[in-house]
Amino acid sequence: MGKVFGYPEFDVNGEKVLTTYDNDYKEMLMDIRVFRLKAGDVKTFCKEKEETAVLLLKGDVVFSFDETSKEVTRKDVFTEGPWAVHICTGAKVIVEAKADSEILVQSTMNDQTFESKLYAPEDAPWGYSCVGKFGNVAKRRVNTIFDHDIAPYSNMVLGEVLNDRGNWSGYLPHRHPQPETYYFLFDHPEGFGASFVGDQVFKSTDGSFSAIPGGELHPQAVAPGYQMYTCWMIRHLEGNPWLQTDRNEDERYVWLHDAEF
Repeated sequence: MGKVFGYPEFDVNGEKVLTTYDNDYKEMLMDIRVFRLKAGDVKTFCKEKEETAVLLLKGDVVFSFDETSKEVTRKDVFTEGPWAVHICTGAKVIVEAKADSEILVQSTMNDQTFESKLYAPEDAPWGYSCVGKFGNVAKRRVNTIFDHDIAPYSNMVLGEVLNDRGNWSGYLPHRHPQPETYYFLFDHPEGFGASFVGDQVFKSTDGSFSAIPGGELHPQAVAPGYQMYTCWMIRHLEGNPWLQTDRNEDERYVWLHDAEF
């Protein structure tokens, strides 16, 4: 097994590398990077035999693709919903920063062609999960930008989670055979949480990430006083895509569904 947690930094060009096809996190089967853009910066993404999603984390950018241009803004991940462009192999998206911005770029191998799609906040509304369960300390907001139901031609899933202060997510502890990557942000730079990968636990901090191999349990928690944002990215396996019903909760904990607190 490769590494399962990382604390990457932005380089001098404003690029932060999370997972690649050949680094310590290659089991994720995805190339995931975060870019800081200054006003006026332009980035072009076009890959052969790979699909790519570009997610705006914060700022003001213009997405240009398929002879279409759209200026989109996001104050931050804690107060506004996602804008994301999803393109297929050989397609191109240009990102022009109108102000200081951050974007996350997720890619994986896929030689299928499909129409480019711009997802708006109304396409991926936040919804509360686990309200009132487990003493109400696992309540969190979740959105799914695209998954197998929304984009069956894709080999990956992209979504977001907002933990309420002091609460858990990914609870009950669950597993699935597909690898998953979590990218963490906090509403204050000193914020922190706990990230569980199997029997290992790591301190999640602003800008850190978890690389969860298939089959490992992976609940998360955030410290009281802080909101934690998680971008969750799953890679489908050939003939075995991840589905929303694939919770696979650990049998040791399922009694909690009926427990009173």
